[in-house]
Amino acid sequence: MSGCIRVLFLLSVVSAPAMAATGIAVQIQDATGKVLPDTVVYVESDAVAQQAGRPGTASIEQKGLKFLPLVTVVQTGATINFPNNDKVRHHIYSFSPAHKFDQKLYSGQAASPQVFDKAGTVVLGCNIHDNMIAYIKVVDTPHFAKTDGAGAARIELPAAGKYVVKAWHYNAVGGATAEQTLTVKAGELATAVLKLSLKPAVVGDTAP
Repeated sequence: MSGCIRVLFLLSVVSAPAMAATGIAVQIQDATGKVLPDTVVYVESDAVAQQAGRPGTASIEQKGLKFLPLVTVVQTGATINFPNNDKVRHHIYSFSPAHKFDQKLYSGQAASPQVFDKAGTVVLGCNIHDNMIAYIKVVDTPHFAKTDGAGAARIELPAAGKYVVKAWHYNAVGGATAEQTLTVKAGELATAVLKLSLKPAVVGDTAP
């Protein structure tokens, strides 16, 4: 092996651990240990709070007389579009303090997007179709995720440090948020298991 190639090889080996992802793998369960899909997971810390980030955009469509997806998570300042892909008119609204609005949506027409500039929980409804409901969680951090069908989520972090992992589910008792503090090392994928107590299912409830 030539000198130059040997140096490059050694540099790649030395830098390999630094290239490993730094983050947190989260598992969310209910009080009985059952996994919880559609749970919002987000990470807060002093370092994260200093990151302006780019809020970005999201989309919640109306299709099959439902809001899709049921749960959306965005960073404060994000813009959300509400395309109506049904063949009927919808009239969506929210009375939530984090973002109150009222908007008619006509099939095949683009509606004005909404900017969510305040952290909190926003519940969506439709004045025409009472069974339609969706949830938006607005968080003051660029590091968030939503659990998959196995109740799992993974969040990559910019650096090692002390972080608070929080979990929110739309059906949690009292709207409670579970949290856990972790110290994450560089190149380490820390793990966290959080549990949330859910409201009992209502007989005849047709909500998703």
